[in-house]
Amino acid sequence: MVDEEAYGPEGEPSRHLALDEIEAGWDRLPSPPTDTGRVALIVARRADGVRETPERARLSPEEGVPGDRWARRTSHRPDMQLAVMRRDVAELLANGQPITHAGDNLFVDLDLSGRNLPAGTRLRVGQALVEVSAEPHDGCRKFMGRFGQAALRFISDRTRRACHLRGIYWTVTEPGDVAVGDPIQVLERGPAAKA
Repeated sequence: MVDEEAYGPEGEPSRHLALDEIEAGWDRLPSPPTDTGRVALIVARRADGVRETPERARLSPEEGVPGDRWARRTSHRPDMQLAVMRRDVAELLANGQPITHAGDNLFVDLDLSGRNLPAGTRLRVGQALVEVSAEPHDGCRKFMGRFGQAALRFISDRTRRACHLRGIYWTVTEPGDVAVGDPIQVLERGPAAKA
């Protein structure tokens, strides 16, 4: 059996930024939208490690993104169904590498912070309905290999943890078609936002 976790793109060490360069880039990023965003990229992670970027996909509770490795796992967890990352943060850390290296399913223009999208938040993404999972989405050894040690330190810094710069997980609650450029609308924020 193929170990899918061993597959995926290698990073280019010459593209890895120093921590001060990442922080300077972060300071220049505009604030992301909070209530209505958009889908910037859809990614399916194939068994051979190749990242496919369809213009359109049908998200479903059974598959997540069609063809993605999540549905092929023997113990696929709904609370880790769709890995989602801010497009501008991914572009900053990738520094010219494809942002698909991050390994996420959706890259979005939307504030993913815990303050804006606490667990339980419901969103419409294209025609699909999704819910924000409480499962943390942390950086790992592969992320560090692709974007560098400074990138991992940056997203893991306790002063920025609540920003969810590595991203968050969404669970598909109602299937629907999603295309690059489709709107994302916050429908109802989770309980933490109401406290």
